[in-house]
Amino acid sequence: MEQRTTSMWRRMLPARHEQGEALTTLLRQCDENALIIGRQRVVAPNAFVIELLPEIHRLIAASPVPVAPALAGQVRRHAAEQGYTFVGPVAIDLRPAPDDTAVRFRVHSRIAPARRREC
Repeated sequence: MEQRTTSMWRRMLPARHEQGEALTTLLRQCDENALIIGRQRVVAPNAFVIELLPEIHRLIAASPVPVAPALAGQVRRHAAEQGYTFVGPVAIDLRPAPDDTAVRFRVHSRIAPARRREC
């Protein structure tokens, strides 16, 4: 069990100078789906859904380590390095994948504007 959990964490949140598979996929989603709005403005996706195998999702949900905020921080850092902007806050939602999936994880992204507050 410990080996499986360690392997899962390496995929989600790698050691300091390495990038796990999930993080690499998130950053690639930013790069591949960025929109050039003007000369000095490139907008990147800011809303991500990571579908995980149900057993991996249960392990992450039960863990005291907050995975989604750590991944969001890495996305914001990558965006700053690349000169990307966001139209809303970076949000990462970890969800269990449908039971019929065979892949370890799947990432979906979109550009989502900030919600307006009602006065």
